[in-house]
This record gives sequence, structure tokens and C-alpha cells, in this order.
Amino acid sequence: MHQPTNPRWRTVDIVIASVIAVAFGVIFWAWNLVWSATEGAFTFFPPAQAVIYGVWLLPGVLGGLIIRKPGAALYCEFVAAFVSVLLGSQWGMLAILQGLAQGVGAEAAFLATRYRSFRLPVAVLSGALAGLAAALFDQIRYYSEYDFDSFRLPVFVLTVVSAAIIAGAGGWALTRALAQTGVLDRFPAGRDRAAV
Repeated sequence: MHQPTNPRWRTVDIVIASVIAVAFGVIFWAWNLVWSATEGAFTFFPPAQAVIYGVWLLPGVLGGLIIRKPGAALYCEFVAAFVSVLLGSQWGMLAILQGLAQGVGAEAAFLATRYRSFRLPVAVLSGALAGLAAALFDQIRYYSEYDFDSFRLPVFVLTVVSAAIIAGAGGWALTRALAQTGVLDRFPAGRDRAAV
């Protein structure tokens, strides 16, 4: 555990969080196309498509790990969703609400440690909680008419697992990789390479 970070956002925090969010908003727009294009590959078992869901949850975890300020995970996930809608998300304005829910989930893990730990288990928990929020949203909005055992339960579980692995562990690995380059040296994540 580390000392709690100063909760005040610096200008550089706002700039980098915004860069992460906008970059992922563009990635989301592209990933929306990938999602649609890969539906046919999962006709053998449609819930299996959820294994690639975690990409949509990366900015929340990444923002939380890099910025290390209250609200960073929520901000990055929400703004990324907003940007994807501006670019033309096939889910329309609902993607903004979903981004908000996912951001709250990602933020909850960092809040639970009082913004003192940014290690792999916290990153995985952040991803998993973002995935849980996403899965709950999807169950209510998109899947309520589907069979529980053959569709809803598997897609729920796979969404959370994908989020924990891709967004959680993947976000942690990406933060470490960025820290090693020196681009994060103005952030605790860059100065404290062993803890990211």
C-alpha cells in the first residue's frame, strides 16, 4: 500500500486523462465495427463473443492506474464512451449511459483501496467490476428476453472474465509498458514502476 495520492487534479492529469479517453473513444468506434464483423464467427455459441468485450473497459482501468486520482477511472471510461457516440456508435446514446456505469465499476476498485494501491490485483478487480457493471447493464437493456441458462448466464460470466483479463490485467501490463518508456515519469505510475 502507498500513501493516498493528493486528490487534487493537476493540469497534466486532466490533459492525459483526456488524451486516454479520446484515444479510446476512437478505438471504441473501431471496436464497435469489429464486434459487428465478428458476430458470424460466434454463431456456434453466441455468448462466446463476450470474450472480446474487455476492450471496451480498458480506459477506465488505464486511467485509474496512470492518473491515480479520485474520478480518473470514471472520467476516462465515460468520456471514451461519449467520444465513440460522437463518432457514430451503433448503440447510440445508450453507450453514454453504459460508459457511465462501466466507469463507476472501474472506479470502485480504486476507491475501495482509498487510492492507495495500484497493483495487479486492484487492476484486475477494477476490470472485473467494470465488467460486472457492463454485464448488468446488458442483461437489463439487451438480453432480458433471452434464455437464462443458455445465453444470459454465459454472456454475463464471460463479460466479467473478459473485463478482468483484458481491461484489468491488460491495463496493468499496458501501464507497466508505458512506464518503462519514460512517458509516465510525471506520474506516480512512471516513478514507481514496481508498483504499477
